[in-house]
Amino acid sequence: MNLIAEAVRPTAAHLVPSAPVFTVRMMQHADVEKWDKFVLACPHTSFFHRAGWKHVIERAFGHRTYFLYVECEGRIQGVLPLAQIKSLLFGHSLSSLPFCVYGGIAASSPAAADALDRAAQKLAEKLNVDYLEYRHHHPQHPEWPTKSLYVTFRKDIYADDEKNMLAIPRKQRAMVRKGIKANLQSSIDRSVNRFFAAYSASVHRLGTPVFSKKYFRLLKETFTENCEILTITKEGRTISSVMSFYFRDEVLPYYGGGTAEARDVAGNDFMYWELMRYAVKKGIRVFDFGRSKQGTGAFDFKKNWGFEPQPLHYEYQLRRAQSIPDTNPLNPKYQLMIKVWQRLPLCVANVIGPHIVKNLG
Repeated sequence: MNLIAEAVRPTAAHLVPSAPVFTVRMMQHADVEKWDKFVLACPHTSFFHRAGWKHVIERAFGHRTYFLYVECEGRIQGVLPLAQIKSLLFGHSLSSLPFCVYGGIAASSPAAADALDRAAQKLAEKLNVDYLEYRHHHPQHPEWPTKSLYVTFRKDIYADDEKNMLAIPRKQRAMVRKGIKANLQSSIDRSVNRFFAAYSASVHRLGTPVFSKKYFRLLKETFTENCEILTITKEGRTISSVMSFYFRDEVLPYYGGGTAEARDVAGNDFMYWELMRYAVKKGIRVFDFGRSKQGTGAFDFKKNWGFEPQPLHYEYQLRRAQSIPDTNPLNPKYQLMIKVWQRLPLCVANVIGPHIVKNLG
């Protein structure tokens, strides 16, 4: 489908004398460099606005993507990465961006944002989706239904390890020291193999479907030095592992997990402390613990580190749908399914899981 390129004049709210004309286009391969240049410079963007997500989502999940940008006088003024998911079980959506905690419109001016917003709504209409979803830090459409389930945890960190250690509340600091005393070791992995073993075992215990190993390989290949795996071992055994993203002066531990032994030796606690230390050496100054659902163990774990929850605004323009989607594991109707999933052999869950999770977004 050739959606765009069309000229968009600012709405009356943004109209000024000699108002510039904004043109909304679909990102092509030749646009990747200038897209990412804008993303790195714009203060409203995140790692999940990077152009590489188009390749990852299409190759890993087979979904169609629509990466829109708006330009004026030959310069990009805003971006909006979108992906379409069509599922018999979970509906038909257009979202910014599935599998990503942040997304939505990132623009240098209200007029540029408005042009992208109108283009996305027009695309949602053409695709006849159930709903259009934006994943923003701040509300953009107060009139749209919103999901308040998710929060994020972000915090500035010091350039000094001792200061960072002392900034961790006492009980959690004791868990980090327990991992240190257990003589755990940390290293950077080039392969996803040890990471995937720890991650898949962890999510299986939670009763949720696993992403495919192919997905994680694509993340490593696409984002190269900005995607790093830190693995924790004890006497050569894998204890825990985390895949993190680096963006500007931030580190985002995004996917992680531990083996059954991790709890006994505080493997996950030690892992995040080691990641913080590694990040400080790289000059990183913001630790983004990422999204968690309120009322979960992950939420409590991050609060115990001294991080304060910050609300995320997931907004939905309902089109064919009558209500916002509710596919989270806390939904009572999924409890039986979770219990059954936990009883599946891990090897079976790892084969079936990717076919389910690719439609959840």
